Amino acid sequence: MDISLDRPEGYLFVRRVGIESVTLIDRELSASFLLAPDQAIENWPVSDAAALDGSHVEALLALKPELVILGTGSRQTFPSPGFMSGFLRKGVGIEAMDNAAAARTYNLLAGEGRRVIAGFILPRVDA
Repeated sequence: MDISLDRPEGYLFVRRVGIESVTLIDRELSASFLLAPDQAIENWPVSDAAALDGSHVEALLALKPELVILGTGSRQTFPSPGFMSGFLRKGVGIEAMDNAAAARTYNLLAGEGRRVIAGFILPRVDA
């Protein structure tokens, strides 16, 4: 699904979301990653939202978000309460949604200049 036809300036944006990949600007990523308006952190070691727990919170908080968008793959899946509460205790909002909705939401908020961090979970492809 193509998300953006325009080429916004000043932040990293999601151009396209597929079942097994996400395209940032013109680069296709096929492994889970974290995305901030000013950087992408590739190879985030998460392949399933059910595996997220409190130990994964710090990697996202280190990026200093005001809001975290979690793309959980082709379907919306909610992570454990321990993972979600790690953000709420720090006063950081978090929303879980499928990757396409996460991309649209991230693009909108980043385009408004918000400090949004998105985590995109992609299926692990064994070679």
